[in-house]
Amino acid sequence: MRTPQKQFSGKDTRTRINQAIRASELRVIGPDNENLGTLSLANALKEAEKRKLDLIEISPNAKPPVAKITDFGQYRYETKRKASVAKAKAHVTETKSAQVKIGTGEHDQQLKAKRIAEWLEEGHRVKVDLFLWGRYKYMESGFLKERLDRFLKIIPSEYKIADPIKKSPKGFTTTLERVPGGSKVHKPKVLEEVKKESDGKKPFSEKSENKSRKKSLDDLLESGMI
Repeated sequence: MRTPQKQFSGKDTRTRINQAIRASELRVIGPDNENLGTLSLANALKEAEKRKLDLIEISPNAKPPVAKITDFGQYRYETKRKASVAKAKAHVTETKSAQVKIGTGEHDQQLKAKRIAEWLEEGHRVKVDLFLWGRYKYMESGFLKERLDRFLKIIPSEYKIADPIKKSPKGFTTTLERVPGGSKVHKPKVLEEVKKESDGKKPFSEKSENKSRKKSLDDLLESGMI
């Protein structure tokens, strides 16, 4: 129902309706999107009055400005709905970061893996770091890469490797991306399966000086994967 006295003045960014419209003439669109031509403001208001609707200025910067005859409440609802849809489509992706450490417990591993999966499902890239400190920085690189790879296998989401595992200032790092279209690249596994895969594998031993370090690390790993 038309509300003749409803006016919005003040900031130019606000939608002007009815007597708040300042333009002397307007290109007017009817309630069924029909073109009513260019009318004076007075005649445009009369057309809205006849239909018991509002005259809403929808394109104030056009020459002449464009106005539509419609219900203001319905117009405001549609405008907000379209803005929400546009905002959802304009989702910004970013690179998230997750870090695991030597000795991270099984429960914490599962929580981190689940959070990474959520980020991937949201469309973000995820940078995963294996953080090393002290003597662990000097362990054989193949052994440490294998530990990071074991963690990646329990992430409960399909992903692809955007940046392979490599050395970083903090230890080792890799970057994951969501798989477009849902095609399977990495099938998630449970922690028990990953542990079984590692049973029977011989530890890396290129440098004899690392043997004692590897042994102490494996002791830490008894209660967790990494």
